[in-house]
Order: sequence, then structure tokens, then C-alpha cells
Amino acid sequence: MANALDKDLSQVQGIESATHNLSRSLAAPGLALVFLLAVGVWASFAFGQSPTTYVVVIGAVIAGYMALNVGANDVANNMGPAVGARAISMTGALVIAAIFEAAGALLAGGDVVSTVARDLLTVPDMDSRDFIMVMMSALLASALWVNLATYIGAPVSTTHAVVGGVVGAGIMAAGFSVVAWPMIGSIAASWVISPVMGGIVAAIFLVIVRATITTRLDKISAARLWVPIFVAVMTGVFAVYLITKGLRRIWAPDLPLTVLLGLVFAALGWFCAMPWVRKKSLHMENRKKHVAALFRLPLVIAAALLSFAHGANDVANAIGPLAAVVTSLESGHSEIAGVALPFWVLAIGAVGISLGLALFGPRLIKTVGENITRLNEIRAYCAALSAAVTVLIASALGMPVSSTHIAVGAIFGVGFLREYISRRDMEGSAVPANSRFVDPDSLNATPEIALANMRKAERRRLVRRQHVYGIAAAWIVTVPAAAILSAVVYLGMSAIIG
Repeated sequence: MANALDKDLSQVQGIESATHNLSRSLAAPGLALVFLLAVGVWASFAFGQSPTTYVVVIGAVIAGYMALNVGANDVANNMGPAVGARAISMTGALVIAAIFEAAGALLAGGDVVSTVARDLLTVPDMDSRDFIMVMMSALLASALWVNLATYIGAPVSTTHAVVGGVVGAGIMAAGFSVVAWPMIGSIAASWVISPVMGGIVAAIFLVIVRATITTRLDKISAARLWVPIFVAVMTGVFAVYLITKGLRRIWAPDLPLTVLLGLVFAALGWFCAMPWVRKKSLHMENRKKHVAALFRLPLVIAAALLSFAHGANDVANAIGPLAAVVTSLESGHSEIAGVALPFWVLAIGAVGISLGLALFGPRLIKTVGENITRLNEIRAYCAALSAAVTVLIASALGMPVSSTHIAVGAIFGVGFLREYISRRDMEGSAVPANSRFVDPDSLNATPEIALANMRKAERRRLVRRQHVYGIAAAWIVTVPAAAILSAVVYLGMSAIIG
């Protein structure tokens, strides 16, 4: 009798556990659905009553869906390294990123639609109806593709997804001649340029940190000198980065003033970091792990600033086509010299990105921060700083780049550098014992210890190749896949609307 009762209780507990897990798995999609319904209602009131209100409502719901996917996929590139380095918890990363993404989108977002409206398509060749269908098809197709990429754990460029969507639907609407192919060629070039530049810059920063701090015998004294300098570089670079990329919609100073502000903020960063580093290092052990902790706060600040700039720039991927649709309906034609961005449209993108991050972001954050290579605070800091520096370099040279590819490429860069250094050291290159660059932990190693270290390096330090190949494949197929999907969606819309 007792055994039967225990069995029944065990079954009841199993049912309760399964019900709880099912409810948790359905909570995020349920909240997302509520958000999309609210977006439709919000759009109907914001646009006002007219014969075309239903088109705006449908477009707004699709834009909200895309915003959710941008938050779920793209934001991982900014917060992934900080989480992977254990500088911040997943919950803390979600909160910080949601706040700064929304702030960037609301305060500085909106300089977005010119590429969609002018650079990708020769929109005068389309009538207003076709143009609206192209924009809505592109938005839905790109959202579906990013959703799939997020599901399989691949960080992709949402900008490239939107570009592919616009191209695919544009071809179906008006033929191949409507596409500005030189622009598409530049975007294809960014597949190689972006990750390579990001990886090289991040690796250079890591080499500098190793040479100045982590391979020195007296790491504490070196850190007191050099960490404030690295903070100064970070504050100066991010000041310029935010002025040129994050705040250009509301403020666009000339180059001399931008450089001057960068230098001022660099000096301010150094001045604030000096006493902070000295205080933090007073009771710190002379070990690389402890010195790396000095980069924790700068890393979190860098991730937050990257999120702000991302919200300002990439909210375009969610609401740019919607803004083009609204402007086309209000003006009655598709030739758009500049697209006005109403606040209610911007709000859909800002809230959607933050909500998508909170509901679906942890999966990609873990992929970027933990599954590619092992990160600590220093390596993650180099990756975050590389993301800003590479964008500035590419902009100055007029080179097309993707912020997503740069961020992930930076992680590849520090991972492959560590792999090279690990293998070089394991091959037994002799280093004089009196060298000031010797790490005491590496001295007095027996052949058995060296072999164990080699096995440990192979097991824990190498870049995980399967993620490299998978992410690279997702990058390459994003534009053509989104284009094909958008063409299919356009055909479906044409058949339904007639």
C-alpha cells in the first residue's frame, strides 16, 4: 500500500514538474504575443483613422516582431563577452542592456531609412503600392530569418537580413534592375572585412596588455601604471564613437570638435581611474587572475555604451521599413528623400528590442560569451574596445563593416591569439629566467607538467571550431536566405491582395 502511494505521489510530482516547465517555456512567447497585440492597438490610435490604417497596423506588428528578434540576437554581441568573462551576471547584463538599448533608441535613434529608401533600391521605378509591399515583405522575411538564427544559436547581422529582404522583394516587384548592385557588393565585402578587422584589433590590444601588465613580474605596479591608460583610451574612443555613431541624429559636431572631446574624455577617464586602480590594488595578490579583475568595471561600462550605440543605430533594422511605409502612405509616392520618424514608431523599436533581449536574449549571450572561447575580464575588454575602434577605423577609411561581425570577430581574434601563444609556449621555447617578461607560474615546469599543460590547453583554451564554422555559414547565407524568403513573402502578399 505504501509503495503504491509513493508511486502515485511520484507521478503527481512528475506531472507538476512537467506542467511548471511547460508554463515557463510558454511564458516568453505569451508575453511576446501580448506585446505584438499592444503594438497593433498602439499603431491604430497613433496613425489615426484612415482607409490605410490597417496597412500601418499590420506593418507595426511586423516591426514589433522584428524588434523582438533584434533584441534576442543582436544585443548578445555587446553583453556576451562581459557575461562570458563573469564580469556581470546574466540578469545584470539583461537589465543594463535593456536600459541602454532603449535609451539609445529613444534618445538618438532614427538616422536610419535612407539606405533602405535610396541606396538599395531605385524606388522611383515603383509605384507606392509595390513599394509598401516590398518594405513589409522585407521586414517580415528578415524577422523570420533572424528568429531562425536565434533558435539555432547563430549571431547574425540583422542589418544584412533587412538588406537581403529588401533586395529579394524588390526584385520580385520590379526586376533585377531596381537593385543598386554596387551597394550589395560592398555589403558582401563586409562579410570578410568586418570579422578580420575586429579580430586583428582585439588581438593587438591583447598583445599590448600582455606586454605591459600580465607577463611582467610585478603585475601590480604595472597595472597601476597601465590600467588607467587603457581606461583613458576606452573613454576617449567611446566618446568619439558615441558622437559619430550614437548621437549623430541629435548632435553632429565637426571633426576638430569631435577629436577635442575625445581627448577631454580620455583625460577625464585617466584622472578618475588613477585613484580607483590604486585603491583596488592595495591588497591584491600579484597574480594575473587578480589583476584581470581591475578590467571588470571598465568592461561593464564598455558593454553598456556599446548597447546605447547599438540601440541608436540598429533600431533602424526593426522600424526603418515601417517608417518608410508610413511616409509613403502619407505622401502618396515612393520616392523618399528623407523619412520622418514619428516617436510612436521609434517607441515600438525601443520597447521591442528591450523585451526581446529580456525574453530570448540569454541563449545568444551564452553562445557569444561562453561557447566560442574562454574569456576573462581582460580578453573580453579587448573584444569590447575593438568593436568601437574597428567601427571608427572603418568609417574613416570608408569601408563597409558590420558591427555584429566585428564583435564576434573580436572574440575569434583573442581566442586564436591565445591558441597561438599556448601552442608556442608548449613547444618549449626557452625564455631566460632573468627576463622581466617571465611569468613565474611558467617556471620550473617538468616534462610531465608541460604535457599536462598542453592537454589542458587543447581542452580548454582553443577556439571551438564547430562554432566558427556554424557562425560563418550563417553570416554567408543571411543575405541570400533573407532575399529568397522575402521574395516568397512578396508573392504571397501579391496573391492575397491581388
